[in-house]
Formats: sequence, structure tokens, C-alpha cells
Amino acid sequence: MEAKRLCSQAGRWRQMHPAAPIFSANSYLVHPTNSLNSSPSSTIPDHQKLNCILEACKFSSDFRTAFQSHAKIIKFGYGTYPSLITSLVSTYAHCDCLDLAHQLLDEMPYWGFDLITANLIIASLMKVGEFDFAKRVFRKMLRRDVVTWNSMIGGCVRNERFEEALRFFREMLNSNVEPDGFTFASVINGCARLGSSHHAELVHGLMIEKKIQLNFILSSALIDLYSKCGRINTAKKVFNSIQHDDVSVWNSMINGLAIHGLALDAIGVFSQMEMESVSPDSITFIGILTACSHCGLVEQGRRYFDLMRRHYSIQPQLEHYGAMVDLLGRAGLVEEAYAMIKAMPMEPDIVIWRALLSACRNFKNPELGEVAIAKISHLNSGDYILLSNMYCSLEKWDSAERVREMMKRDGVRKNRGRSWVELGGVIHQFKAGDRSH
Repeated sequence: MEAKRLCSQAGRWRQMHPAAPIFSANSYLVHPTNSLNSSPSSTIPDHQKLNCILEACKFSSDFRTAFQSHAKIIKFGYGTYPSLITSLVSTYAHCDCLDLAHQLLDEMPYWGFDLITANLIIASLMKVGEFDFAKRVFRKMLRRDVVTWNSMIGGCVRNERFEEALRFFREMLNSNVEPDGFTFASVINGCARLGSSHHAELVHGLMIEKKIQLNFILSSALIDLYSKCGRINTAKKVFNSIQHDDVSVWNSMINGLAIHGLALDAIGVFSQMEMESVSPDSITFIGILTACSHCGLVEQGRRYFDLMRRHYSIQPQLEHYGAMVDLLGRAGLVEEAYAMIKAMPMEPDIVIWRALLSACRNFKNPELGEVAIAKISHLNSGDYILLSNMYCSLEKWDSAERVREMMKRDGVRKNRGRSWVELGGVIHQFKAGDRSH
């Protein structure tokens, strides 16, 4: 109620003083003795401390303290700091005071910000997930450079708005700003996440047309793009046509082969990597272990897991243990998989417990399945279904029914499967039973 009252006051103040900036409005509304809580002799807080206060306000929805912090920002001359503007906008949004957030952004043209500052604000907003506000700032900018466009496109990809990223990229191509390597790195990543073969070819063709110099970042991204679009042979051609002097290029090829179930090819690339004296890193071994897991190569997986530690002095991380648990579980070595989980030097995450649960369902081990379920703190519909199906496969109908009753009690509904298909360069998404197409 207090937040709504102050927002209402701010709105009335705006009607009475339409030409004044909102920073002045907030100074007027918040009483100095209550909001600033400072005297002439007090220590001036730095902008980083104010940023921390606003972050705390955002997560606790403490609008009053945020409003008081806003007044301090004005008093101590921090009103044009991009990081503080971003924090204010994000905090007001989380406190359901969207009017104030919009007013802040609407008045940006009157603050005399230069292009660099505006770019920093967009990048900061994207970093904290405030896409709509970043887009609002972008639309109000009178001038944009390649950094502006890169911030928007990269921010879209970071916030999983892949189609929006492609729309901004098309808009950029129609502007007077030329894309650079950073632009294409973000666009390629977005296309890979969409799995669009049509867009992959278009973007790659544009890179060639605009003579974008390939570096290890773009080379790795292209291999990853074609791999995730189902074009593994094209990914191989790209790999064979570029320099292999950076480990990330090798990692992209090994991971691409792994997700296609081509474990022997992935192992072959790893051997070639060793012959060319390129040292693998932790990501390399995630790819190799994943490849072994998908193809049931248990002994090879064990050997590479041991090689990583003994020969390359790479300490296994959570992802490596997860790949090993998945490898052992898929091979039916459920007890060994559980033993590895217990021997881990770190706490297993939900992905590892779900890998064990899936193995228990496939190889009918309800005891360990119940252990896995007990360790998953936030069960989703898939977890319940796995456990229920495991009981059904063992003809333990009462236990299966009990799991279904648990789903009803907890309000969990089975999620419908979703698929997508690319036709004529357009990606169509649909769910089970969907007749919209």
C-alpha cells in the first residue's frame, strides 16, 4: 500500500511539473530527514554501496528504502551513473512501480547522456534480465553504433529471446551500421539455440560476403551451430578448413560429434588433438565422457576419466561426475553410479540425481530410485512420471498409484511434450495434441 501511495504521489507530481526530471520529483517527495538520513558532516556513501542497497531492495521488494536511496543518489551527484540507473529501473520494476521505471527511461533524452553511457545502460539492463526496459532505451536513442546493436543482439541471446535477436540483426542490416565479429558471434549462438539450418546458412553466407575474419571464437561458434542444426558433416568441413590452434575449436568439434552419438569420431578427434600437441581442458573431457555415455563405451569412459586426473592434472568438476554417473547408469551399472555419487567431493546437483533416477527406472531398481527422489528438492512432473513408471514396470500398482496421488496433492500436472520442425526457413513449434498447424 505504501508503495502504491508513493507511486500515486509521484504521478500527481508529474502532472503538476511535466517539464521537471523525475530525479527532482523524487527529491521533492522524500523528506530529507527521513530519506537521506545524513548530516553535513556525515560520510558520503559511494555509488557501489548504493548499488548494493538497491539490489537488496529489489530482492526484498523494499520500495520505501529504494525510494530513499533514489534521493541519496540525487543528493550526492550520482544521478547519471549507468549502473545506478539500471539498478533503480530494475528495483522499481520488481516493486511493481512500473510507472516510475518508465518515467526514468522516458526522460533519458533530457539528461544529455552520450552514446557510450546509453550503451552502458542497455548492457547493464540486459545483464540483469530487464529486456523490455533495455529495448525501451534502445528505441529512444537518436544515434546508435555497432556497440549499441551488439548489446541488444547479445542481450537477446543471453535472455533466451533468440527470434528477437534475429529480428534486431535484420534491422541492423537495414541500418547504416555494419555488423562485426562480435555481432556474428551472438547471432550464431542464437541460431544454434534455435536449431535453424536455414538461418545457419544465411548467417554463414553473410559472414563470407562481408569478409568477416574468422578467429577461434567464430570458428568454434560455426562448428557448434552446424552441429546443433543437425548438419554434422558441414561442421566437419568447417573444422577441416580452419586453424586448430585453440582448444575451443577442438572442443566444439568433439562436443558436436558427442551430441550426434559419434563417439568413435569424437575419440579420433581427441587423438588428433594430442598428436598436434594441443592440451585438452576440462570442457574437452566433458565432450569425450558425454560421447562415451551416449554410445555405452564404459571402459573408454573410465579410462578418459582417469587420464584427465592423472596425466593432465585436471580435477573432475560436477559436470564430469555427472557424465560418469550417466555413463554408468545407461550401462545398467546403477549401484556403481550411486557409489560414484557418494564418493564425489562436492554436493551432487539435481541433474545427477535425475540421471540416477532415470537409470533406476530403466533397470528396475526402486530402492535407489526412492533415494534419488528423496534427494531432489523440487520435483517436477517428469520426476514423478519416472518413479511411477518404474513401479508400473515392476507391477507395484499400489506404489504407482501412491505417486500419482502425490502429484495430485502437490498440484503437479504432466507437461505436454513439445517439438518443432523447420519448413521453408520458418521454425514451427507445437505441443502434443496441438492442432494449430
